[in-house]
Amino acid sequence: MTEHTLNGKNVLIAGGAKNLGGLIARQVADQGANVAIHYNSESSRSDAEQTLAAVEAAGGRGVVLSGDLTKPQNVTKLFDDATEALGQLDVAVNTVGKVLRKPITETSEEEYDEMFDVNSKAAYFFIKEAGTHLADGGKVITIVTSLLAAFTDGYSTYAGGKSPVEHFTRAAAKEFAERGISVTAIAPGPMDTPFFYGQETPERVEFHKSQAMGNQLTKIEDIAPIVRFLSTEGWWITGQTILANGGYTTR
Repeated sequence: MTEHTLNGKNVLIAGGAKNLGGLIARQVADQGANVAIHYNSESSRSDAEQTLAAVEAAGGRGVVLSGDLTKPQNVTKLFDDATEALGQLDVAVNTVGKVLRKPITETSEEEYDEMFDVNSKAAYFFIKEAGTHLADGGKVITIVTSLLAAFTDGYSTYAGGKSPVEHFTRAAAKEFAERGISVTAIAPGPMDTPFFYGQETPERVEFHKSQAMGNQLTKIEDIAPIVRFLSTEGWWITGQTILANGGYTTR
């Protein structure tokens, strides 16, 4: 059995500077965790530093780390640096993703490669390094998408790039089980963040809203508590993809 608390635990969040990752960082810090905050591009550095300040204000220790996680050596370095800064890690959360809405007939090889590098390859090596670095009883959580359970146009490389993560999650859950490490994926519905609006027309935004309870998009505040739960009392859930989308879609 594992401890059902984050007090004194060390949490690594990939894509932890802002939006969902930033909120998760703040919430786990409020629960007593120390947090390693990863960001990808220089444009997110100031957000990462603001999130770090919030973690420290909550009484936790924190560190800001950067790196392109589509390169496996950078994923290894991220885990090494986070461990050096905080101590052995207990929870690893990967919120990294890239969205592209484009017809298959218009998608280039470069776009295909980038989408699978960000959404699939980076996720695979993140789970790999988590399996190497996490303490016994640790938790690995990856953010995917409810499009994995939808039948729609335009998102072939996004849904396609995220879909292998379910298989990575299931395999890792079996492989890490002996050490009490749970491995899960959370699949939000269309989320009310800047990443979503850049891909959609106002009409489609309204359609997406109409498919969920309360005629609204998924909010980051709907997802962050699920990460907290899976990191504590929800440890017995493993190998699963949780579709958290207000009824937007299901299997």
